[in-house]
Amino acid sequence: MMNAKVNKAFNEQIKHELESAYLYLAMAAYFEDEGLDGMAQWMKVQAMEESVHAYKFFTNIAERGGRVELLALKKPQKTWTSALAAFKAAYEHEQFITSKIHELVALAEKEKDYASMPMLQWFVEEQIEEEDTASKIADTLEKVGKGGHGLIMMDRELARRSFKIDPAVAALFGAGGE
Repeated sequence: MMNAKVNKAFNEQIKHELESAYLYLAMAAYFEDEGLDGMAQWMKVQAMEESVHAYKFFTNIAERGGRVELLALKKPQKTWTSALAAFKAAYEHEQFITSKIHELVALAEKEKDYASMPMLQWFVEEQIEEEDTASKIADTLEKVGKGGHGLIMMDRELARRSFKIDPAVAALFGAGGE
């Protein structure tokens, strides 16, 4: 049976991950409104990844005899002052998620919930990548400035991102990879 405190915290993390997906969908809508379809594509893929993260917690709870409880999501922001502002907000949000993952690791250690550790370690490593990626895009956008050819080039570059799901996660959904 899953530790009750960890179960509650994992349900909270499902909420955080789904709010992340919701935020990134809001950013995708913003970018589409701004005619930056490549950045919108990047955010749509990010939203899908966050949904997979939520599902990993969902599945972990269910497999360990816990109780999944889906909590209400808050409404995300819907506009930003620029592409740079949106990506800076994405970076700040990833820092928030990292802090939540670290809190889960500390809780699991305190509660001696060793069964949670492999999954949580995956998230610790994932958050390094999440923060690094958002930070690098924001840094590049800062160098590019508000418009012009640089912004268009960044938009085209970010359009190349596609959703790739690893086979282990695909199995959770009963689907093939990619």
